[in-house]
Amino acid sequence: MTEQTLELTQRLLEFDTINPPGDEAACMAFFAGWLRKHGFEVTLSPFGEKRVNLIARIAGATEGDPLAFTGHLDTVPLGNQRWEHDPFGSTIVGDRLYGRGSSDMKAAVAAFAVACVTHQDAIRKGTGVVLLITGGEETGCDGAKALIAEGKLPAIAALIVGEPTANYPVIGHKGALWLRCETRGKTAHGAMPELGINAIYLAAEALGKIQHFEPGAPHPLMKKPTINVGRIEGGLNINSVPDRTQFDVDIRTSPDLQHATIRQNLTTALGEKVSVSTLVDLPAVLSEEQNAWITAVYRRCQPLHDQPIVAKIVPYFTDASLLLPAVGNPPCVILGPGEPGMAHQTDEYCLLSRLAEAEKLYGQLITDWLMGAAGSQHLL
Repeated sequence: MTEQTLELTQRLLEFDTINPPGDEAACMAFFAGWLRKHGFEVTLSPFGEKRVNLIARIAGATEGDPLAFTGHLDTVPLGNQRWEHDPFGSTIVGDRLYGRGSSDMKAAVAAFAVACVTHQDAIRKGTGVVLLITGGEETGCDGAKALIAEGKLPAIAALIVGEPTANYPVIGHKGALWLRCETRGKTAHGAMPELGINAIYLAAEALGKIQHFEPGAPHPLMKKPTINVGRIEGGLNINSVPDRTQFDVDIRTSPDLQHATIRQNLTTALGEKVSVSTLVDLPAVLSEEQNAWITAVYRRCQPLHDQPIVAKIVPYFTDASLLLPAVGNPPCVILGPGEPGMAHQTDEYCLLSRLAEAEKLYGQLITDWLMGAAGSQHLL
């Protein structure tokens, strides 16, 4: 790993980009300056107070769409547990680089940015590269939505998503359907509950139905869709009958399942006492394993793993859910140095050895693309 990649990763980790509330502005401004200094053309796109996306380009002289990398700079909150290492101090202990966002996914952003700079001369002779750096990913791909709404996304031929995979090439992920369910009752004095209608009791009946709800059939690769109630809120005070309760449902799906159908089926199952609205609707992602470029990525990754590379997916969602349909569904791999099990964890870390592998691996993929060994248009 070059000193440049480590230094850039540490600088990105120093910024507090926790979402919510969401504040990527300072971090994105620093990164934009770094990219411009190293030869990128950069466009910053605000999408709210202190919320920013970034598109960076190195244009090529050869006809054809560029290779693209994407990553997000927002992170999840620190959690309630005490951190042993400063979450914004980028502490190194042995092979571990600590910090919120180290695995998910600032290390990957640094690695592919440096890889592009290292191969900049060749990139300019080829079809170019594009970096799509977003904010707001952790709360439902808000930044990606804003980029798409602006209509400024460039054409791309293939996409690498730097989410944490321990440098294992992943060809897809589940979709995410987040629903808000609400029950309405009638308030009354807590000592006279018979005069009211308890919205919490109505919600409890609905929750029982959700436990037995099946979103759809298993997928050969993504297996069974999942459903989880992650949040509930109801009542204002202990001595009143609550007249409103809401709870949020997280459903993870496969490409063959229609979210509109799942929502309708759940609404029907819960009955007229429960209203259902959509919070997040992100489709599943699945690239063709037989695609020539995907196969070439597998070959490059194989030396880093003891077992043969096979088709895998991850359960979490990425910005690819929205970016891919917006640019014509090019082939995509999810590939990053972060440890999947470290995402969102207390004392999150990325292994320096994985970071070094990723910088080299991204460089190899860029070189393959430019030389046409894997990336020429007729192979896609």
